[in-house]
Amino acid sequence: MENDKMLNPARVALTAFLKARKIRRTPERYAILEKVFSSDAHFYVDALHEALEMEGYHVSLSTVYSAIQLFMEAGLVRRHQFGNQPAQYERVLQGVTESHHHLVCNVCGRVRPVKDPELMAHVNALKYPTFKTEFFTLYVYGLCSRCQKRLKREGGAK
Repeated sequence: MENDKMLNPARVALTAFLKARKIRRTPERYAILEKVFSSDAHFYVDALHEALEMEGYHVSLSTVYSAIQLFMEAGLVRRHQFGNQPAQYERVLQGVTESHHHLVCNVCGRVRPVKDPELMAHVNALKYPTFKTEFFTLYVYGLCSRCQKRLKREGGAK
């Protein structure tokens, strides 16, 4: 039920976006949207396509890529580029303007979104002439706890 609270406004927003641009409202686009909004994790387009296939929903990879592009234009998805990894995406909840930053491990590539109210308050308090801030993102690179432990074990074994 929680996913429906997030998915329904996204469906409405997508429908309005597609109607305004006279783009067809296909079942494939809505199935892809539903899959995107079924999880709050960052995702790769290839992994999204694979998950759709595993659930028996056969759609081409190019269709998934074009749908994600439409979702970005509609403000339903954000694209992130963490280091030299392939692009990752995350859903954007309608009516929610909170931003977060990302901790990115330089070793394994794991990404963890983090909310820091103090940092968010500081950034939101910044005023830029002739610019209206809608959201921000910050990437913090380092070593995750798993990689730190693994490197410590490997270093101790030598």
